[in-house]
Amino acid sequence: MIFVASLNKTLTHQRKLKVFNDPVYGSIGIPNDFILQLIAHPFFQRLRRISQMGFSYLSYPGAHHTRFHHALGAMHLMTKAITTLRYKGIEITVKEENALLTAILLHDIGHGPFSHALEETLIPEIHHETLSLKFMRDLNCLFNGEIEMAISIFTGTYSKKFLSALVSSQLDIDRLDYLKRDSFFSGVAEGNINSERLITTMNVRDDHIVIEEKGIHSIEKFLMARRFMYWQVYLHKTSVVAELMLKNVIKRARFLIQKRPDFMLGTVVGEFLRQQTEMNHQDFLTKFAQLDDTDIIILLKSWMYDSDSILAFLSKGLIHRNLLYIQFYDKAPSDDDYLNILKKVAKSFKINTTDAKFLVYQGVLTNTAYEQNKLPISILKRNGEVVEFLTLSQFSSNSGFTTQHHRYYICFPKSIV
Repeated sequence: MIFVASLNKTLTHQRKLKVFNDPVYGSIGIPNDFILQLIAHPFFQRLRRISQMGFSYLSYPGAHHTRFHHALGAMHLMTKAITTLRYKGIEITVKEENALLTAILLHDIGHGPFSHALEETLIPEIHHETLSLKFMRDLNCLFNGEIEMAISIFTGTYSKKFLSALVSSQLDIDRLDYLKRDSFFSGVAEGNINSERLITTMNVRDDHIVIEEKGIHSIEKFLMARRFMYWQVYLHKTSVVAELMLKNVIKRARFLIQKRPDFMLGTVVGEFLRQQTEMNHQDFLTKFAQLDDTDIIILLKSWMYDSDSILAFLSKGLIHRNLLYIQFYDKAPSDDDYLNILKKVAKSFKINTTDAKFLVYQGVLTNTAYEQNKLPISILKRNGEVVEFLTLSQFSSNSGFTTQHHRYYICFPKSIV
């Protein structure tokens, strides 16, 4: 196995290569040479240039951390979870340990520029998890099958289901890192959770991850923090508007390619907007691996002076933080509400209503802290009984854990307010 090769390295070599300094956890150790090779691969290094929180830095100036930070942090917490479960008598083999660390390290490797901001827009109908799986399979070939078990854990097909739950569930290692990390970098204290407390109360019963009863208040704090972080940070109106504008910049560029054959020639983004369906698998991954936030910023700066007034208007707005206005509604606005705004924008910008749709957007923001229709968070009571978290929480009836909250909106240029 490739990671065994690390045993042949000198102690000096190991100490030189195996520690990252993290602002959230301090020192993060790299457990073996195989993990170090994955981190050193260009596919993973690209995550240094992918922002963790999209355009949230427009609201919270400190939120400039990357997917690279998050992946390392999640791997660090996974090592703690493995240590905790082994201490409690849960069998996790060395091979399973390396598979878990690989799966959590690579779980976000398929994110494109600005993370969720361009999800399924730059490449329609393909979610980042699908792309992560493509990258993992490609790396599996490169590393002679060493990632096979990690892939089965990532896809939920491995025989020990509790291992997959550590990577993806309603209380997984991914969430335990990003909530704490995003809270730290944004400065939003309401999102700060006690990740280590939750990990130390983890256990396994009947092949499912459970939380010991003493950790119930940490779960309540975790769910409330998640709810607060969505309203205050991830769904902050500034971030929402900026990401909507970016999506429509890309949609406008795709629209213009049909009218201007030479538009975006020689750019990787242009190749995806033109012909991503014609690329073979290897070309697709190779070209996607070239994309990061920098490509989009460079395009926006060049499009500020484009002959297309809509593309230029949106690009200038994003670069100079002169964003559209967002109007919130208690219930879904009527078609007439939307059409009236659309016509005003068309008249103000002297364009037709088809073009005005690139400047007027409507939709709904949804926030749910805990979804009962998914695999529940289970509590291991002191008497050995396993029950769903909500049956024990004293806040379950009035906390809004399971309530799905909606905020309807229409977005449009400030000039017609």
